[in-house]
Amino acid sequence: GVLGRREERGEAAPAVTYRRSGDDNLLIEYGPMTLDLGLRMRVHALAERIAAEGLRGVVDLTPGIRSLQVHVDPDAVSVRRVLELARSVEDELPPTRDLEVPSRTVHLPLSWDDPATREATERYMTGVRADAPWCPWNIEFIRRVNGLGSVDDVHDVVFDAEYLVLGLGDVYLGAPVATPLDPRHRLVTTKYNPARTWTPENAVGIGGAYLCIYGMEGPGGYQFVGRTIQVWSRFRPFADGHPYLLRFFDRIVWHPVGAEELLELRADMAAGRLDVEISDGSFSLASHLAFLEREEDSIAAFRARQTAAFDAERAAWAAAGEFDPRPEAVAGGGGGLSVAAVDVPDGATLVEAPLSASVWKVDVGIGDAVRAGDRLLTLEAMKTETAVEAPADGEILDVLVTAGALVDAGSALVVLGAKVAV
Repeated sequence: GVLGRREERGEAAPAVTYRRSGDDNLLIEYGPMTLDLGLRMRVHALAERIAAEGLRGVVDLTPGIRSLQVHVDPDAVSVRRVLELARSVEDELPPTRDLEVPSRTVHLPLSWDDPATREATERYMTGVRADAPWCPWNIEFIRRVNGLGSVDDVHDVVFDAEYLVLGLGDVYLGAPVATPLDPRHRLVTTKYNPARTWTPENAVGIGGAYLCIYGMEGPGGYQFVGRTIQVWSRFRPFADGHPYLLRFFDRIVWHPVGAEELLELRADMAAGRLDVEISDGSFSLASHLAFLEREEDSIAAFRARQTAAFDAERAAWAAAGEFDPRPEAVAGGGGGLSVAAVDVPDGATLVEAPLSASVWKVDVGIGDAVRAGDRLLTLEAMKTETAVEAPADGEILDVLVTAGALVDAGSALVVLGAKVAV
């Protein structure tokens, strides 16, 4: 799918590869697959120039960390025509080092190690995997893999950093992908494997070298550090008319708040009463590169300590069997009691599992009276929670599973008596 290439031009411009992406997209890739702010700024400059051309048939521009995808309407313009435009624009872009972009500083509250993120980790341990290296506390895991002396050091690094927003909409509405400007603040982690089934809205986590704010509830894999206010509005736009708070190249700066204070701030944000402190500014790549050159020795020492700690962690995982093949779950493999093995009294109902899953939570006990539609328990499979509800009014005669158990579709879960005990 390669349509063309352009060689690197020293410090003036990186190498470029032009690819066909499906029937109606052009994918433009800059340089090697590395985290390089210069590549991201060049992507931004290219996207701005193509948008300014106003070429009919260009449907959308989707920038990445080192790539730009141009979506076209093939009935209005060909991919080849857009390729010609991208090449001509590339010739007119200034040297990468000279690029400068608007860059606001956005001050956001962060509830460190928030109870909602703790709950998400506990759910993960109960319903997905209890023996993961990042459990029971993500922040301790972050400390360990980065070679820091204490979790207080993790706290200080996060609150001292300026996180530059490189992308928006990372899976979630308005969710930023951001990385610290100072490489000595750039904590790295692995992601959850397998992923979580539930993440609270606006949880803040680190995955790889990136920080993300989850724009909505859902699954996820970044290691938690806390929770913040909403970055996406369902009901009213932010001051600039957009449904999302952040912009490309914003710099996020955290200030600490307690869990209860955050809930109040979130309520104010939802009601449109919260004024987020935002100050205008700019980001110059030349100034940033000069900073990196001045701090080169200190940055190299930090990275060496970080790499040694990460390597030691991986060696410990290998010794513990973390990378050994694990048996895969097989449908019909015997998880849970079969219907035939359960004695169901006359008039009672046997509630069965609707799918193969793990039992996340059991909500009833023997002797409980329930109404039709009441939740009996919650199953989890494929990053999705499924409620199992009472099919009728009745009394719980027996609960045949416990939290954490694996069940197959059709496995027996609960015996429900015909009448509520008086």
